Amino acid sequence: MGVVAALVRSSFLVNAVYAESSREFGLTPQQGQLLCVLMPQPYGMGELGAVLGLAKSSLTGLVDRTAQRGLVRREPDPEDGRAVRIVLTEEGARIAEEFYAETCRRIDLLPASLDPAERGNLAELLGRVVLDNEVPVVFAEPAAE
Repeated sequence: MGVVAALVRSSFLVNAVYAESSREFGLTPQQGQLLCVLMPQPYGMGELGAVLGLAKSSLTGLVDRTAQRGLVRREPDPEDGRAVRIVLTEEGARIAEEFYAETCRRIDLLPASLDPAERGNLAELLGRVVLDNEVPVVFAEPAAE
């Protein structure tokens, strides 16, 4: 299999795991992604749109739906009184942690047939592709086990 087909098919594989995990937590994949992005820190709407690659109207709808579920809230930005930051609620942080852990567990199983050296090579090569293409941190590195 060539690199193009392998990358595209890998993307579908990871997206399917992400969607399945999201469903089990009663989230859309986009809501799961939003929660994961917000785990380390709150973001302003502009920053959040850039990280998630969403237009303002799409992001507003996503934040509205997630806020209606009580998982995020808008807070005034302490540095800009006209702006808001999106913050996880206590419930949102709990669900984000559980969703993140379960999604990591499932994705970690995907290369189960690889030995430790092959897994290391795969991580190094994919990491270079991600860094070379300046992919935003939409899913943080899991803690080392």
